[in-house]
Amino acid sequence: MTQATGSKLAIIGAGSVGATIAYACMMRGVAPKIALYDIDSKKVNAQVLDLNHGLQFVPPVMLEGSAELAVCKDASVVVITAGAKQKPGQSRMELAAANTAICRDLLPKLLSIAPNAIYLLVTNPVDVITYVALRITGLPPARVFGSGTVLDSSRFRFLIARRLRVATQNVHAYIAGEHGDSEVPLWSSATISGIPLHEWAVPGHGKLTVRDRTEIFQNVKTAAYQVIEGKGATNYAIGLATTQILQAILSHQNRVLPVSSLIHGIAEVENACLSMPSIVGNAGVEPALPIPLNANERAGLQNSAEVIRAAIAAVGF
Repeated sequence: MTQATGSKLAIIGAGSVGATIAYACMMRGVAPKIALYDIDSKKVNAQVLDLNHGLQFVPPVMLEGSAELAVCKDASVVVITAGAKQKPGQSRMELAAANTAICRDLLPKLLSIAPNAIYLLVTNPVDVITYVALRITGLPPARVFGSGTVLDSSRFRFLIARRLRVATQNVHAYIAGEHGDSEVPLWSSATISGIPLHEWAVPGHGKLTVRDRTEIFQNVKTAAYQVIEGKGATNYAIGLATTQILQAILSHQNRVLPVSSLIHGIAEVENACLSMPSIVGNAGVEPALPIPLNANERAGLQNSAEVIRAAIAAVGF
């Protein structure tokens, strides 16, 4: 798949996440134009200067940055990473009010200069902020969605692969629901190269016990806290995860990814943004796929939706 000719990617926020997304997109040649915006002019100018110094070593790209929002004009895709940072011991949901206020101010301005863009939300709590962005912009749900559990699912696959001593790329398994404490592991549909995970018992590679599953899922849920405690922020993996989503959009890939989008009728969930495997391409996100769910998974998704809806109500939506 080739990138859309003339496509412009705008990244809101030049902090560790925004800058890492820009770096990963440059490395992969995701877009021919990348614009980086931040209210901190010194930071954004320094990030862009540093990135531009590496242009010799990446596919051709025009990269610019500014503390003026006009740098995002006519973007094809806008990625929003700006917001309050999650602190050690703090849940993602605790960021909701501060980051909703940022979206109230920012999104109408962005919509006026990039009216035809697809908006990808990375700011936490991403499910709440995605719903807020939908309501503020009034755009179709296909054009406003969040990074969701793409990263959580990558962590999930990595831990399963490490336990069973196979390549991560051969594990197909998803985390669904909230990108947060109520997220749901979809064990029942997990496979390794076509073999259902519950049937996997390959000599020399073992099989997952109930204890293994419990430990793996607990490590998925606490992964961000572990990273934040050690270095203050997560940036590399979310940067790569977001770049995968952007590649699916800008290279017209129609890739199945567990992004956060407005859900209707999955596990009887209505009017909430949460993650389910969905097809992502140049028109944005399609309705969530009807992945088979067992009773525990359905109940988990319903609980996730309740948690997310409560947080949405608490910020006035």
